[in-house]
Amino acid sequence: MGPESDEVLKSVGTERMVNTLLALKQAVGSAFATAALLAGTIAVAAPANAVATPAEACGNNYHEIDHQDLKGAVIHLLYNGSTDCVVTTKTSNLGKETWVGAMIGLAKGSVAHSDYGNFDYYAGPVRLTAPGKCIVWEGAVGTGRDSATDVWVSPQTGPRAHCG
Repeated sequence: MGPESDEVLKSVGTERMVNTLLALKQAVGSAFATAALLAGTIAVAAPANAVATPAEACGNNYHEIDHQDLKGAVIHLLYNGSTDCVVTTKTSNLGKETWVGAMIGLAKGSVAHSDYGNFDYYAGPVRLTAPGKCIVWEGAVGTGRDSATDVWVSPQTGPRAHCG
């Protein structure tokens, strides 16, 4: 992706969304962030209240199948037998609005759901029903407002890939 894709990003989104996706693009070198913006799937939700567990955020019958630690948060991947769910819970700066995000999407395709913004406790839940498909899940956290300091994107192959 080059300067021309950066210009496309600047022309289609709000400044905060664009800055976020440009930071994600720079951090992970992924065309996925550009595809998510162009597909219009970036959502900035209302502030979330604290939940006891990621499963509580996702809803009934979800159980954790994978997670990834970040510096200041944990990305949780949960499943309920038909739908995957991602929640990124903060482990620092609790009760203080700082940048946190969660995303889930198809590994091959343009379907993605995300929740990035300045939240007190967690980002998400974001859900995807994808029988017979491989998914990509990711999360991000920051120590301040409007910028990520740690980003992780799941691999599409190998033991950490989730296909079903």
